[in-house]
Order: sequence, then C-alpha cells, then structure tokens
Amino acid sequence: MAGQLSSLKKIAQVFLSLKTESQMTDFLKGLFTPQELEQLPIRLEIVKRLKQGQSQRQIAQDLKIGIATVTRGALEIKKGRFKNVK
Repeated sequence: MAGQLSSLKKIAQVFLSLKTESQMTDFLKGLFTPQELEQLPIRLEIVKRLKQGQSQRQIAQDLKIGIATVTRGALEIKKGRFKNVK
C-alpha cells in the first residue's frame, strides 16, 4: 500500500506540473486507452449529478450505465473525495 501511495503521489505531481490544456490532453491520451478516456467524462458526470442530489437509479438510467458504476461514485463521495467538483 505504501508503494502504491508513493506512485499515486508521483502521478499527481506530473498532473500538477502540466500548465496548458494541450499538455494535459497529450498526457491523458498517452496515459489512457481510448476506451478509458471515453469513461472519464461519464464518471465526472456521475459525480456532478450525485452532488446535485439526483438518485443513483436515475443517473444510471439517463447515462445508460450500470448502477454499480454510479454506486462506486457515491461511495467515493462519502469517503470525502470530489470536494472540488461542482
């Protein structure tokens, strides 16, 4: 776990070092597969809708995704993540 946390911090440092949208886009394209990149906006939308008070079932239906994906987002919010997402 300690090694995983250290690796995560290194990745976070790289993200923080990127100064432009172009740099970030290039980095994301290199880091993630096209399929993974397609999922990122959906996951962000899940978090936004949950924070707006929409039901998990409605979000899953609207976005045509599994309820488990929405539930995972809800659990991460309960852990205190996504505080800066509006």
